Amino acid sequence: MPDQNAGPWPDLAGRKTEFGHVLPVRVYYEDTDFSGIVYHASFLRFIERGRSDYIRMLGIHHHELDEGSEDERVAFAVRHMEIDYLKPARIDDLLEVETRVSAIKGARMILDQRVMCAGETLFTAMVTVVVISRDGRPRRMPAQLKAAFEADQS
Repeated sequence: MPDQNAGPWPDLAGRKTEFGHVLPVRVYYEDTDFSGIVYHASFLRFIERGRSDYIRMLGIHHHELDEGSEDERVAFAVRHMEIDYLKPARIDDLLEVETRVSAIKGARMILDQRVMCAGETLFTAMVTVVVISRDGRPRRMPAQLKAAFEADQS
């Protein structure tokens, strides 16, 4: 289902898949080091975009989370990452960032993310994201958020 807020480019935020979400990314000069190979930190930006666009496609928007009532104002924060750089990406490569929900428990969600190029896995990450209150304290995932993620897993 296309995002109603996507405007004239409904595919800008990628697409939902049977496993979760995939976001196309082109490697630009700014993503690389002096040799034309993607700088390691650029992979973290790519997967952040994948996570953000995935939750946007589920109808969850960061600004709406922050605008919630005083006891419901929440945000997502990365708590932990396990990353593995397997192969390099290069300038002008067309990549796909895949995002899957691996588990939802209390205040945290574990996401399995990978960056692919022409069917080959270049980078993997297991990302633990927590729900935090406005003052930065962990809190249980609100029921409507949990329901949106669980519905996408079925």
